[in-house]
Amino acid sequence: QVQLVESGGGLVQAGGSLRLSCAVSGRTFSLYGMGWFRQAPGKEREFVAAITWSGGGRYYRDSVKGRFTISRDNAKNTVYLEMNSLEPSDTAVYYCAAQMKTGSYLRTTDYDYWGQGTRVTVSS
Repeated sequence: QVQLVESGGGLVQAGGSLRLSCAVSGRTFSLYGMGWFRQAPGKEREFVAAITWSGGGRYYRDSVKGRFTISRDNAKNTVYLEMNSLEPSDTAVYYCAAQMKTGSYLRTTDYDYWGQGTRVTVSS
């Protein structure tokens, strides 16, 4: 089992920044990768960014490239999502997810464990 706890969400003005954290506990030695997803009201949960637990690969959805950065600190068992130049369209609940096997990283079904989510609201 793997447990994930997100933090760092909040209300920010457009153009501002936030850093989300995801604390990982449990069978971290079995992890292959971590992802961040988001879900806006009335919309499906969508991929935002992913990173392999080894840190060798990082992937982003096009709309956040150049603004968001995913990173991990294996010593702290924590994954981060640094979000800059935030836009109102980034408003959503952000979820951290853990992937236990290799393969695609874009779909919610590619992940085995999920956190409870943290809300990000960007005002215009």
